[in-house]
Amino acid sequence: MAHIISFRSAEQPGLASQAHQIRELVFVEEQGVDPELEYDEFEDQAMHYLLFAEGVPVSTARWRISGKGIKLERFATLRDYRNRGLGSILLKKLMEDIIPLGEKIYLHSQLKAIPFYNRHGFIKSGKQFTEADIEHYKMIYRPALQKNTEQDLF
Repeated sequence: MAHIISFRSAEQPGLASQAHQIRELVFVEEQGVDPELEYDEFEDQAMHYLLFAEGVPVSTARWRISGKGIKLERFATLRDYRNRGLGSILLKKLMEDIIPLGEKIYLHSQLKAIPFYNRHGFIKSGKQFTEADIEHYKMIYRPALQKNTEQDLF
């Protein structure tokens, strides 16, 4: 059974440390992201989430308010726990918390994650770009639109 805790880094440094360990393994070690890029100035501004499976922290994500709306970021699940639906559970929890805020919702998706976000109401917007030496697309939350529609909506 999955259990999710949301928190602010400054208020819950122990949980923040567990989330950082997951991100370190997934982004820095597996994907080769520079640690300087992984840990940015938004750590304290963001609302963080940590998903526990059978009491073990295995997945994390965060969201923050930006000049374009609410940006979802830093989705990471430990390799041994992928493809079990945990990412969907985590994303649904974030969406439950932020949809009522009435803001535009977007994210920057790695190419391999686009089908995952499509299934949850996100569509590609704009052109492919490189971030942290990894190819991405901006994706926006538009559950009422066709999932294959590509347009720059903001």
